[in-house]
Amino acid sequence: MRCWFSLFGATFMKFPTTTLVRLLILASLCVSVGSRADWVIAPDIEAVKPLPSDNQRQAQNPPAFSWSQHKTQPPAYVLEVSLNGAVAYTYTTARNWFLPTAAYAPGNYSWRVRPSTTTEWSNPRYFTIDSASAVFVVPDTSVVSANVKKHARPRMLPPGFLTSSQWTTAMRAERAAPLANMVSEVTYKMAYMPAVKDSDWPLVNTGVATAALSAQNADIRTRINTTGRQLESAALLYRLTGEARYLNEAFVRGDQFAQLSPTGPTSYANQDQGTRVIALSMIKAIDFLSAEIDAPRRAAWLNVIALRTTDIYKDLSGNNNRLDQYPYDSHGGTNLGFLALISTLAVGEIPQADAWFDFAFRSYVNTVYAWSGPEGGFANGTAYGQYTADYALQIWQPLSEATGVNIFAKPWSNGFLNFFAHFVPPGAGSHAFGDESELKPDFRYMKAYASRFSTPAAAWYARNIVGDEDFLTLLQAPYPLPYTKATALVAPPNAALYPSIGWVAMHSDLTDRARTSVYFKSSPFGSYNHSHGDQNSLILSSGGRPLLIEAGYMDWYGSPLFNSWYRQTRSHNAITYDAGIGQLVDGNTVNLGRNGKILSFATTPALDYTAGDAINAYGSVLSKAVRKVWYFRPKNVVVVQDLLAAPVPHKFEWNLHAAAPIVPQADGSVSILNVDRKLCARSISTEPASYETRSGPPPQAGKFEAHGAFVKPAATSGEFLVLLDVGCQNLPYTLSAPSATGRTLTIDGQSIVIPNN
Repeated sequence: MRCWFSLFGATFMKFPTTTLVRLLILASLCVSVGSRADWVIAPDIEAVKPLPSDNQRQAQNPPAFSWSQHKTQPPAYVLEVSLNGAVAYTYTTARNWFLPTAAYAPGNYSWRVRPSTTTEWSNPRYFTIDSASAVFVVPDTSVVSANVKKHARPRMLPPGFLTSSQWTTAMRAERAAPLANMVSEVTYKMAYMPAVKDSDWPLVNTGVATAALSAQNADIRTRINTTGRQLESAALLYRLTGEARYLNEAFVRGDQFAQLSPTGPTSYANQDQGTRVIALSMIKAIDFLSAEIDAPRRAAWLNVIALRTTDIYKDLSGNNNRLDQYPYDSHGGTNLGFLALISTLAVGEIPQADAWFDFAFRSYVNTVYAWSGPEGGFANGTAYGQYTADYALQIWQPLSEATGVNIFAKPWSNGFLNFFAHFVPPGAGSHAFGDESELKPDFRYMKAYASRFSTPAAAWYARNIVGDEDFLTLLQAPYPLPYTKATALVAPPNAALYPSIGWVAMHSDLTDRARTSVYFKSSPFGSYNHSHGDQNSLILSSGGRPLLIEAGYMDWYGSPLFNSWYRQTRSHNAITYDAGIGQLVDGNTVNLGRNGKILSFATTPALDYTAGDAINAYGSVLSKAVRKVWYFRPKNVVVVQDLLAAPVPHKFEWNLHAAAPIVPQADGSVSILNVDRKLCARSISTEPASYETRSGPPPQAGKFEAHGAFVKPAATSGEFLVLLDVGCQNLPYTLSAPSATGRTLTIDGQSIVIPNN
C-alpha cells in the first residue's frame, strides 16, 4: 500500500473534508498491509487503472469502478464500498469493472476489491459524491434488455416520429430542406453509385503496412461507408414517405452487402471498419423496414449480420474480455459501440444477440470512450474527436431510444461537448493536436452533437455554428431538438483545463469569432496512438487565422513521412535540442509513459496561467523540461518560459511553425502575417538566443508552411523567455533584475512575477 499522506505535514491538506479519525484509520491500514503489493495496479502501462481514486469528487453518480484483473483470473470479484467508514454496499461482478444501478447519497466514500476466491483486498481508495455529481443511472442489464424487446419497431425512432406528410408547420420549417437534400442524394446514388464487389479489392492483407494496402483499406472504408449510408438513407426515406422506389433501393444495397464475403477483403480481420458498417447498416435497415422485408431476404441479411457481428464479439470478448483490461484501443472502443447497437436492434431476431447485448451494452455505456477521464475531453485530438462525435450520433441516438438509457445525459458526454466548445469554437479554422489536426473542422458533426443537449452551453455552441447538421441524423432526431429547450445561451468560461488529458484552452473572448485562442498540451497519454511527441507544445490562432501551427500532414498512418516528421517534436511548437532531436515517439505501448503533466492552472479575467512538465517524454537526455505560459488577456500577449537542463551540454531550440512566412526582424524578433492577422515573437530572456530558419518536408498540396527556431548555445541548462505579441502591438515592457523570488515582467502596466525555477 502506498501510504503517502502525513498526519501532521502539508499533505494533510489533500483531505479537505476528512476527519482525524479517518486519517488514523488510514494509518492503521498502512501499518497492517504496508508491505503488500496493491494488485489492482498492473505493471503493464496500457492496463486499466483503478478508479475512482485520489479522493476526487465524482462527476458521475453513481461512479464507475475499475481495476486491473487479478493474475489468477478469478471467476468473480467482490467490491466493497464504504460510506464514512461503514460498509454501505457489497457487489459481486464477473468483470474487472462495475457500474452500480442506483445513485449514491452525498458523502465521503472508500472502496476496495478482492478476487472472489481469496481475501486479498486491494488498498482502499477514496472519492466524494456531492450535489455537483450528476446522477446517471443505468438499470440492470436484464431490465434494459426486457425494455428493448418490448419496444415496437422501429426501435431506433422516437415515439413522436411522424411521416413527412404529418409534419407540423414548425417541423417542415426545420426539416423540409434536409428531407429534400436526402432525396437528392439518394436519387443521385440510385442512378450513379456502382455496386460494391469483393473483386474491387484484390490486395491481400499480409500484416505489413504499405501505401497500396493503406489505399485499398481506405477505399474499402469510403465505399462501404457510402453504401451503408445509402442503405440507411433509403430505408429511412421509405419510412418517411412510403415511396416504393426507396424500399427497392434499400433492397438493392442490402443485397449487395449480403453478397460480400464475411471472410473476404471487407472481413473483420482485414478491415474492421468495413465489416462493422455492413452489419450495422443492415440491421438498421431491418429495423426501419420491419415487415416490408420478405422472409428469404430477411433470413439472408440476418445470416450475414450474425456472421460479421460474431467476429466482432469474438474479438472483443476474447483474451478474457480484452478491452476490460486494455481499454486504449481506438478501433476496439468504437467497435464495442457498434456491437452494443447491433445487438440492441437484433435481440429477438438473432439468437446470439442476447449474449452480444449482455456483453456489450453496459460495458459500452460505462466506458463510452477511454480517451479521457469522467470530465470529458479526447486525448487523440479534436479531429478524431470530431469523428467520434459522428459515431456518437450514429450509435447513441438510436441506442438511447431503443434502450431508454440516454447516453447524452452521461456527464462524460457533456464534458465532451464543452471540450469541443473550447478547442474547436465557432469559426475555428483548424483542429487541435493529434493526427489530422491539419484538417478544417466539419462543424456539421459538432453542431449535431451539441443540439442533443439542453444546457445553456450547448445552446450557445449549436446556435453559433453556421450551417446545418447532416440530414441523416437530423431526420431521426427527436423533435424539438433538445438544445432548443435551453432557457439561456451561455458560453463556457474563456479558459479551461481538462486534467485527465492535460489540455488547456485560453481565449481572449470565447463569444467573439475574432478571438485569440491559445492551446497548450502536456498530456498523460504521451505520444500514444493518434497523439504526437508534442508535450508542452503550443498552438495559437487569432480571428480564425492560424498563426502558430502544427506542421505536416498525415498521408497515411505509419508512413515514412508520418514517422519522420509529422509526429516528431520538431514539427510542433515545442522544445528540441541539437538540430531537431525531440521527444521519444518510436514504438507504441511505451509512448504512454513518454508523457507530460500539467503542474498548475489558474484563470482570472486579466490573466491565465498554466505550466507543464514534459521530462518523461525526452527520456534520460534531459533532466528538466518545464514550460510555463501566461496569457495577458487584456493585452492579447502570451509569455512563455521554458526551463531546461541536461547532464551534458546541448543546443536547446524553441521551435515555431506558421502557415505564412516567418520574417526575421532587425531587432532579433520575427513576424508572421497570415492574411489579416499578425504575430510577433521575440526572445526577452537575458540569456542569448538567436533565430534560425529551419526547413521541413513539402507541405500538403495547396498549403504553405514556414519553420524556425530560437536557438541557444550549447549548455547544460538554459531558459527561454519568449513574448508572443498578437497583432504586433509593440507594447512597452520591462523585465527586472533577478531577485530571490524571481523577476517582474511588466507589459503595458500589467505585471507578473516569473519564478527562477
